[in-house]
Amino acid sequence: MKNDLKYILLTLILLVGTLTAGAVGLAATGVSGEESQQVEDKLAVRVDSVMQQEEWEDKAFDPKRTIFEHLGDEYGWTIIGKVTIPLPVIVRDNGGEWYFFSSSRLADGKTYKGFHIAGEGAYEGKIVGVDATGDEYRPCDFSITKNAFSVMISGLITMLIVFSLVRFYKRKKFKAPRKGMGGLEMIVEMLYKEVIVSVLGKESKRYAPYLLTLFFFIFVSNMMGLIAVFPGGANVMGNMSITLVLALCTFVVINVSGTKEYWKEIFWPDVPMGLKCPVPLLPVIEIFGVFTKPVALMIRLFANMLGGHLIVLVLISLIFLFSVMGQVVLGVTTVFSVLFAVFMNLIHVLIGFIQAYVFMLLSTIFIGLARVRKLKAKNLNLKV
Repeated sequence: MKNDLKYILLTLILLVGTLTAGAVGLAATGVSGEESQQVEDKLAVRVDSVMQQEEWEDKAFDPKRTIFEHLGDEYGWTIIGKVTIPLPVIVRDNGGEWYFFSSSRLADGKTYKGFHIAGEGAYEGKIVGVDATGDEYRPCDFSITKNAFSVMISGLITMLIVFSLVRFYKRKKFKAPRKGMGGLEMIVEMLYKEVIVSVLGKESKRYAPYLLTLFFFIFVSNMMGLIAVFPGGANVMGNMSITLVLALCTFVVINVSGTKEYWKEIFWPDVPMGLKCPVPLLPVIEIFGVFTKPVALMIRLFANMLGGHLIVLVLISLIFLFSVMGQVVLGVTTVFSVLFAVFMNLIHVLIGFIQAYVFMLLSTIFIGLARVRKLKAKNLNLKV
């Protein structure tokens, strides 16, 4: 008890001594109470201004972040603002246990059953788990993301388009389709006769289902990407993983369909011996060409569709970037950006069709090159 009283008395003495020294210092410097209050007010104003500046910087429009958030993938489908459609999350932790839950459980930085969406680092934007030692790890992730769900929607629409045309011909065999169905028939006939038959000839019926499905799936996905609201707006063909799968499908069809002559021309081409032995120069080039074909398909589709989305988003971002420069500049920028963005969207419709057409055309040509057969001399009717 006595020790406690001693500590209390010592604290009071130190406090009184500090206050007295401060008062003496103010008196010695000639600073009055009013001047001291003015200094404190100025400091308070400066602190408030700094805090407001930091708050404004946090709320300022970040075009880079906004653009890449739109172009990237996510575990929910954002409609507008914070209105988001949750999607199923399917993950397997490092212990081999599976978890199925809604992506809404991970929204706004939440953690559920040891999983959360990383905000930074190598796994930014991806689901990560935390092990017993507190380290983050990437689980086996089979979640239905925005792009995966959009692929399903595009596939469903493609099936509806194709099956509706098939159903029409089954019911009305000798009647010409009209309106939308007639336009669809025109596109199918143009692609089949002008591209597939002209390249593959007698084998066109064998590969037409795959090639036509490829065209309509890419075209539908491109058109869905131009729609700003659900179920559109996903950057499907601007995702390299999706174009990679499409290119791999064509790669498999090409090499599985390859004839004996096709493989012979790759490993032992009909060229002078010095180009293939002892140094297999031309065979190495031919083998390299087998893999560059799907790479060209993948990058061509990915780059063109990503570039189209990027241009439109940059034009829209100009409105928010110039908003701090006054009403006049904002008004002029808004009119210019909106008109040019609409123009680019219209151009993007054409680009979406062209890219689907080019992907199908190149796939057809590559398949045709794989179906090469050696011509026999007796079948040649040469005239001198």
